[in-house]
Amino acid sequence: MSMPPLPVTSNSQELGDSGQSNVLGKRLNKIFETRLDTDKETLEALKELSTFFTENSIQSRRNLRSKIEKRSLAINEEFLSAFTKVKDALDTVYNDVVSIDSEVRGMSMHLQATRAQTYQLIEHTTQLQAQRKKLSMEQEVASAFLERYQLSPAELTVLHGSTRDSPITPVFFTALQRAQTIHSDCRVLMQSGFQTVALDIMEQMSLHQEAALERLYRWTQSHCRSVESTETAALLTEAMSCLQDRPVLFKYVLDEYGSCRRAALVRAFIDALTKGGGTLKPIEMHANDPKRYVGDMLAWLHQVIPSEKESLNTLMSLCSKIDVSDHIQQILASITEGVCHPLKVRVDRILSTDATTTILYSVASLLGYYHQIFSQVVPESMLLGTLAEVRILAQNRFLSALQGRVKQHLADRLDTPPPDLSPSTSVSALMSLLKEVLSVAGVADGRPEDITKMVGVVLDPLLQAVNLSAARLPTTDMAVYLLNCLYQMQTTLSLYGFMDNRLERLQAQSDAQLDTLTSEQASSLVANLNLGPIYTILQETSRGPLANVPGMDAASLKHFLVKLDGFLALPDILLLPQISLLLSTIHRNNVKQRAFEVICTVYKQLFAAVHDPVNGYQNPSSLISRTPEQVQELLLGNGS
Repeated sequence: MSMPPLPVTSNSQELGDSGQSNVLGKRLNKIFETRLDTDKETLEALKELSTFFTENSIQSRRNLRSKIEKRSLAINEEFLSAFTKVKDALDTVYNDVVSIDSEVRGMSMHLQATRAQTYQLIEHTTQLQAQRKKLSMEQEVASAFLERYQLSPAELTVLHGSTRDSPITPVFFTALQRAQTIHSDCRVLMQSGFQTVALDIMEQMSLHQEAALERLYRWTQSHCRSVESTETAALLTEAMSCLQDRPVLFKYVLDEYGSCRRAALVRAFIDALTKGGGTLKPIEMHANDPKRYVGDMLAWLHQVIPSEKESLNTLMSLCSKIDVSDHIQQILASITEGVCHPLKVRVDRILSTDATTTILYSVASLLGYYHQIFSQVVPESMLLGTLAEVRILAQNRFLSALQGRVKQHLADRLDTPPPDLSPSTSVSALMSLLKEVLSVAGVADGRPEDITKMVGVVLDPLLQAVNLSAARLPTTDMAVYLLNCLYQMQTTLSLYGFMDNRLERLQAQSDAQLDTLTSEQASSLVANLNLGPIYTILQETSRGPLANVPGMDAASLKHFLVKLDGFLALPDILLLPQISLLLSTIHRNNVKQRAFEVICTVYKQLFAAVHDPVNGYQNPSSLISRTPEQVQELLLGNGS
């Protein structure tokens, strides 16, 4: 909006109005210095002014104040009109409040009058309400007490049974547990000062428990004879847990269970022997095969008895207040007693037949094996004693049969040793028998003491008989024959375990015969080489120079050395013919080596004597040129 032009004044006016001009100038400067873009109030005023000040003329500017005042008057009139309506509404509200206040005052006065008239009735009503609240609280306490310390009619019916033959259900055990809980809680009640009530309730709960346990005992004793379903088995387990607090009733139930299971096990065993089951044929069908017959019976028991133990474990799985393992072992021993007699009778019948030694040993081993297994399942039981008894009987029967076989072989086949000095037929036959029995022992995992006893039954009389037979032979033949027999025995026994002691004894006997045979061979070599006189002279202490001794002169030594050269060229030519009859290559080489060592030792002494200047030999190196080491290399190298 443009500003109007300033009027031009005369000098006189300027001088007269200088003060007014300064004020006006200050105002103009203030207007000019004002920043309208930041003065919100001025901007709002100008914006509102633009709504009705549309034409910027002199007339309009002159009428601007009157327009503004008229517009302000119109606005005030509108405000007054609106406020009049508000005042009328407030007057109406005020009249209503005054009316309400008048009514409230009237009602308050009426209520005070009424309260004064009914004061006693209200007081009496308040007392009755307080008494009612107290009685309600006492009723709640009494109900809670009865609910906590008394059995409900339904629980009493479940515990005592509506009839004598009422079944036991899971609800019964819940009610019994509740009676026991109430009985235990009464002890806390006694400590709180309510001894009389607590004692009465404890006596009442004890009567309920005794009646319930008596009923539970009859039901358990009746149903333990046969478990019809899994649910019944679970109830029996729960019943045994409840009865563990009554040791007498608990033992009676276990005895009844053991008696029933013993009869059932005997029936099942007899059925398995005579009828079979499912796809299995009767065990009696294999009575002609003693090993399988006994094995099938023991295997059947081994399969069934752990099942019985598992059933007992399940039956007493919830019994945590007693030592369950002792009861299980006692009842399991009682259950297995019934099968002892039929098992023993059949094993006795098998052992009384003319079975072979291997079969008898197999049966004894089976009995020993299952005896060890059952000792872990049913220790200290009659079944374990029966197995031990028939096992000893089988071992004795086996040893008797084995002794009979040994005596028969020794009586029928023990004759003079064959010309080739090989083991006689009796030795080979008994070694085959021993090998057969030891093979069975290896399969059956025989015990060391049993195997040692068995080997002794065969070897001891055989060794005695072989020594008697060899005593009729010359010394060399006897040594070779005994070495061959001992070698065959050692070869047989070395294939099996637990034979160290016996092999050591046989080796000691072999060493003795090797010493004898070595002595004979060494004597033969000394004799063939004419080394005996030379060795005798070398051992004499009181002698002169050896060159002057008859038999030790240079000519005699040359004769000996010629024979020695031939021997060194072919050492085996002077061996005893019996040496080649030795079955063991080790024995042959051992005898040869030890005999050749004797020759080497004598030759070493002779070589030292010839090269000793004291003995007076002329040119000893040309007389005996081979060193002892060369001779030893030729003999022991060929002998090895």
